[in-house]
Amino acid sequence: MSNAWKIYLLAAVSFLVGTSEYIIAGILDTVARDVNVSVAAAGQLITVFSLAYAFGTPFLIAFTARMEQRKLLVYSLGVFVIGNIIAVVLPGFGFLIVSRVILALSMGVFVVTSFTVATKMTPPDKQGSAIATLLMGFSTSLIIGVPLGRVIASVYDWRLIFGGIGALSILAMIVILLVIPRSNGDESVPLRKQLALIMQPKIMAALMITFLWISGYSIVYSYISPFLLSVTGMNSKTVIIALFAFGIASLFGSKFGGYSTDKWGFPRTLFVSMVLHAAALVLLSLSAQWPAIAFLVLIFWALSAWSTSPTQQYHLMTLAPAASGIMVSMNTSVLQLAMGAGAGIGGVVVEQASLALISWIGAAVVAIAATTVMVYLRVTRSKAPLELSKDIGRN
Repeated sequence: MSNAWKIYLLAAVSFLVGTSEYIIAGILDTVARDVNVSVAAAGQLITVFSLAYAFGTPFLIAFTARMEQRKLLVYSLGVFVIGNIIAVVLPGFGFLIVSRVILALSMGVFVVTSFTVATKMTPPDKQGSAIATLLMGFSTSLIIGVPLGRVIASVYDWRLIFGGIGALSILAMIVILLVIPRSNGDESVPLRKQLALIMQPKIMAALMITFLWISGYSIVYSYISPFLLSVTGMNSKTVIIALFAFGIASLFGSKFGGYSTDKWGFPRTLFVSMVLHAAALVLLSLSAQWPAIAFLVLIFWALSAWSTSPTQQYHLMTLAPAASGIMVSMNTSVLQLAMGAGAGIGGVVVEQASLALISWIGAAVVAIAATTVMVYLRVTRSKAPLELSKDIGRN
């Protein structure tokens, strides 16, 4: 099997772990009703997942940095299976929170390790596309996993979704052992030195861009099902179709982002995608009373939002090539922290104000992110690249 196909295999497993994260947004109203909590309270399952991922992943990556990476992929999936089992067999909102924490921690290790393994199997001029391929797995979870989960939750029991993910994850562990080559771990970098990396102005600014962009996205997406049902007036069947369409568009957006990064570079791709993202959320707010138009805007939003992800991942990895795994870990941690912040902010807006306001607030936050990108690019264009790889090597 060629390395390209091995990366597609990792993308397929990313579909499973991505579904476990994103599925809550698609079945939020069903879960809330089943465990007898409000929609806003159920939305905090997204916040809990994101916080556990954000703060737990760096520690776990530092602790497991020297481990052979194929083995680490398998071990992380094993813990991931346990998290899914808890969601299936143990009742109540409390155990569901425990499940989300375990799923988040295991997913964090798997995601960071898979990005590192993929880039090691890929020549430098194709790494943007390799990252986009892995992100395609997460996009596919939006295309198939989230809407299919919505169907299963409406016809059967939403816990069946996590049972299926767990069973398929066991199969994925076996396939990874048979197909993915052994790969040595990176040099272990203590957390204090990881913090020193974060304190580099260029990296701090780049991570702030990730935080703002994803926060704006999460404010809206965390409550997308209730938004489509209540604000746009779509019925349950149309919401399922809309989620499918959103996922398909996100797949194309992710692939285009990788292609654009390789062909035109990250600065142009990053800024243009942010501007279009903010514009899409403004249009979603303006078109909410017309379901057909809102449906089309939803597709535009997915295309623009997901084209940013491979670009930003690639850019951060190039800032410190000798510590690419740490950079991916930092970015995904900030990403998850932003997802949690967005879900939390969205929950407050839903409870204290109006569900219809989330798209306006999301648009404002993404617009701030686009402005930050513009300033960041102007400042960094006039400065020499950071010598982070040498710093890591000396340390």
